[in-house]
Amino acid sequence: MILQGGVIKDQWTQREFLDNKKILNENNVDVYLIDTILETIEGMDTTTYNPHQMSNIEKESVFVFYCYSGKTTLKRLGEYKKKFPKHHCISLKGGKSYWDKSMK
Repeated sequence: MILQGGVIKDQWTQREFLDNKKILNENNVDVYLIDTILETIEGMDTTTYNPHQMSNIEKESVFVFYCYSGKTTLKRLGEYKKKFPKHHCISLKGGKSYWDKSMK
């Protein structure tokens, strides 16, 4: 799977998330927005962080983790990559706090 011109980044901005999700979905790659704080992002389809459930996803996918500021998920990114080696793990830059509901 190729992301961002062949480079898999550790963080995506909201714009990168929305653009890459569209492109990847068109290529049959699932992108999950993973909620690590038990607070959904209004208007978005999110998945609550549940390692057992997530490890059962067979298809190679992209997991985009978010917290309030993006700092915790970026700090824990190495842990997520070890837990989910067949998936691409990315942190949402700025987290939920910087999510712009008007951006589509």
